This record gives sequence, C-alpha cells and structure tokens, in this order.
Amino acid sequence: MSDLSALHDMTLFVEVARAKNFSAAGRHLGVPVATLSRRIAAMEREFGVRLFDRTTRRVELTEAGARYFERCAHLADEARLAQEALRETATRASGHLRVSMPVDLGLYVIGPLLPEFARQFPGITLDVDLSSRHADLVGDHLDVAIRLGEVKGDQLVVRRIGYAERALFASPTYLDLRGTPAHPDDLAAHEGLLLRASRLQTRWRLEREGVAVDVTVRGRVMVNNHSLLKVLAERGMGLAALTPDLVRDALASGRLVRVLPQWAMAALPVHAVTSSRLQPASVKAFVAFLADRLAG
Repeated sequence: MSDLSALHDMTLFVEVARAKNFSAAGRHLGVPVATLSRRIAAMEREFGVRLFDRTTRRVELTEAGARYFERCAHLADEARLAQEALRETATRASGHLRVSMPVDLGLYVIGPLLPEFARQFPGITLDVDLSSRHADLVGDHLDVAIRLGEVKGDQLVVRRIGYAERALFASPTYLDLRGTPAHPDDLAAHEGLLLRASRLQTRWRLEREGVAVDVTVRGRVMVNNHSLLKVLAERGMGLAALTPDLVRDALASGRLVRVLPQWAMAALPVHAVTSSRLQPASVKAFVAFLADRLAG
C-alpha cells in the first residue's frame, strides 16, 4: 500500500470511528458506504486484526481499533486541515451552515445578532435548530452547537466564545408575601426556581467586593427552559436566576424586580462545540463572529 493510499484510508477510518456509523461517515465524507466498507475491510486484512465490531445499528471500535484511533486521529485531522487551508479563502466563507443552540440563548442573545451575520456573509445559508437538549453533532448532521455551561465529550472540540450574565429576579407579589432578601444568606428561607439543564443550578454563587457566598437553592419546581422560569417567577412562584436580556420586558412593566442588585452572580460560559478541528470557512466565520459579539 502506498503512503498516500494509507493516509487516505486512515482518514476514512477516523471518520467512521467518530461517527460510529458507516452511512453517517459516508455522508460527511461524500464517499459511498460500499467504498468505506471495502477500504476498512482491506485495512483489517492487511493488519490482520478487526478494527470495528459491527451490528445493524452501531459500529464500535475494537481494542485494537481504539489504540489505532488514538494514534492516528490527529494525523488525519492535520492532513485534512492542510488540504482545507489550500481550498479555503480567508475572505469568502460560503455554504450551508447547520447550527444548534438552546432555545432562550437563540431567541434573546444570538438570534438578534443573526441579521448582522447574514449581511456580513451573504454566501452562507443558515439552518438553526433551537432545542433544550444537547444535540448529537454527527448524528444530527450539525456543523456547530452553541452550549451554555460545562461541556463534556472526549471527542468534542470546545471553544469558549463568551459569557451569559445572570441575576436574581422575583415578582413584587412574591416579595410582598415572603419578604425581600437583604443578604445571600436570606435566600435559604426562599423558594428557588431551578434549571434542570445544569447541576450547578442547585447552588447559586453571589459576589460583592471580593466576597463570595454560595447558597444551596431549595425549590419544588425544576424545569429545562429559561422562559418557563421567567413565567413562573412572574406568577410569584419563587426566585429565578435569569439573563437580563430575557427579563427586559418584565422589568420594564414591573412584573419582575431584581433581587440583591448589589450582588453579582457568576456568569455562565457560552461554548461553540464541533466534532472536529477540521471545519469549513463558514463554521470558522460564524464562531469568530459570535466570539467577537459576546466577548463583552
């Protein structure tokens, strides 16, 4: 086998290993499934070991395949990055961009930025999926996912692009009934509205002049959507940690007021997540654009 052929087959192997599915890898590479299967089988015959355990639903690395993947994944990425650098122009990003992001982040933070992005990059078409779940980048055929908070995944490439500010809010009705907290310690006697998406939401950290206070949040209601937290807070069910963008209208109308305004809450990091460092110019342009706008 020639060196160029071996490098090509290595790239095919890495994509199948990442996708855990010959069809998904073939779509991503633009290679017929039959060709992928034939080349992987040829590699297995040459090396004398199985690289994958195959079932009708899933493809899993064998022990030998996993060792090979650890050694060659970065080599395949570097080879493809070199080719991508030759093909791409730095000034003209184009193509179809598939993006996933949390519902409220999309509606109130990133959504308002999209018209400006579209004007700057007229050659890029956008397909945006708003969802509270963490999408499967490969399985859902996504180019990039925008996520709040901690991101886990050994095969994910994660870049922090900004922060989402938060503060505590409650309705005047709730505060009239339960009293207005004067110090973070007072929150122990209050009803908290919890966000299920992050286990960190069961503990609120508030800071003032270098002093940090951690508060364990107690509450009867846990949801996975910030907008629903806002609605429940407006209805007097408790205190909620929300972004200022989300509650601007409620503050203006008096449906919500800020609680402990002299205390700052730790902001949630915003990450751009991809399945590989090898990305087209459209993805790079989108991530760079958001990083610039969200940096403040």
